[in-house]
Amino acid sequence: MTEPGVQGDVQAEPAPRGAASSGVRDAHEHRDDAFRDWAEPRSMDSHVDALVAALSVRTIGAESVPVAEALDRVLVDDLRAPFDLPRFDNSQMDGFALDAAATPGAFDVVGMIAAGQTGDAVAPGTAVPIMTGAPLPPGASAVIPVEESDGYESPTVRAGQTPAGRFVRPRGSDIAAGDVALPAGTVLGSAALGVLAAFGLTEVTVRARPRVLVVTGGDEVAQPGSPLRDDQVYDANHALLSAVMRRCGAEVVDALIVDDTVADFRASLSARVRATAPDLVLTSGGISAGRFEVVQQGLGGSSAQGGSGESGGSARLGGAGELGGSGALGAGVDLGGLTARVGFGSVAMQPGGPQGAGVLEEDSLEQDSLDLGTGARIPIVCFPGNPVSTWISAHVLLRDAMDRAWSTGRPARRIRAALAAPVTPLAAKTQLRRSEMGMGMLHDGTTASNSTRLRVRAFPGTSSHLLATAAHADSLIVVPPGPEELPAGTAVEVVVL
Repeated sequence: MTEPGVQGDVQAEPAPRGAASSGVRDAHEHRDDAFRDWAEPRSMDSHVDALVAALSVRTIGAESVPVAEALDRVLVDDLRAPFDLPRFDNSQMDGFALDAAATPGAFDVVGMIAAGQTGDAVAPGTAVPIMTGAPLPPGASAVIPVEESDGYESPTVRAGQTPAGRFVRPRGSDIAAGDVALPAGTVLGSAALGVLAAFGLTEVTVRARPRVLVVTGGDEVAQPGSPLRDDQVYDANHALLSAVMRRCGAEVVDALIVDDTVADFRASLSARVRATAPDLVLTSGGISAGRFEVVQQGLGGSSAQGGSGESGGSARLGGAGELGGSGALGAGVDLGGLTARVGFGSVAMQPGGPQGAGVLEEDSLEQDSLDLGTGARIPIVCFPGNPVSTWISAHVLLRDAMDRAWSTGRPARRIRAALAAPVTPLAAKTQLRRSEMGMGMLHDGTTASNSTRLRVRAFPGTSSHLLATAAHADSLIVVPPGPEELPAGTAVEVVVL
């Protein structure tokens, strides 16, 4: 910061990236087994809690950036005003400054005060032409707009009874010195950057961007731009996850596309983590109930199975033999310098049921080998592979968890709106329906163009592969489980995308 003491009362040394609290270090020492597989589907709220627990093993520090580059960054400390804004009483209009106590009457026009100039005291019986933003001269207490006069060329100006303060912007009327201008946690928009600049600041301390490694793939997935076999699809998940992460204020530092070989997946993941030292590993795909679930099996989920030749590094998934499970046993899976402790299970939501969460731990407590930062525990979050499932999971689960754990300032925005058409719930799962919002819903469920009530309409189709349909959605309807149809006009929770 360019002004000492402006941002916050006490300037703490920015925490190093990845530093863990004493509680986290204690948990590390005791090898907590919080990240186990779970047998029964859990609620979305419970899974967000689990994601917060995983993310909280890593601390996101602070950094100082130029104000010009701070758009959409998150303010770390309260910003207190170093001086009043405005700094002085000034004119709100082009006009004539005069003593309001002398009105009504006629006043001789003398002098001129432009913005950026300080005028002399106003003599009794006179009025001074003044421009918008110019300091109000001593002896003046009001401004007569030039539109209410015969113009600046007239030798006199007449004024009716005028209250003191008319068209005057008082000193400190925006904010007084010492008051909190921007609280900690503010996402710095264009107006907030204007406030910083108005205080003369050139740098600001903001939350560092969480660094994310995105992992996608499967034998059926090809990187966009590469040749596509008849039995392959292009990887959409990296692009959509990267976009959601950027919207969350994170930085995607690298992408990894993996195939369905356990040994290759483990080796590639370990190497990429070593190379990028991310704050979060985010995977998509490979965690369902099939025979070729490389993420779940490679990280040691309880259902993991691999080929008999896996120890030799060439086994494909789907063969015989138990791999052991970090989720089931809590013992962890060796990735080569890292130990994965990841739990997998189902969340009672559709789409997006299969989920996973845990940590990657450096094997050495001295932590000299990987340079992953003090604490050396990296959270890993695993989403299902269907594009809409992974997209919705990122919006309704991870965004809130990142905000709670890391103060990213970008939780999912939730509002209430009326259903424009009936929706049928699922019996036991919360359904997230792609939707669009609009105005014009009456309380009886009918529509009218002159109504100002917010309404939301679900798109047809609920399958998790309908990505093109999802691209037209501006919202997600949260449909709670239940036995009966929700009629048009029902107020529902809506996640704004």
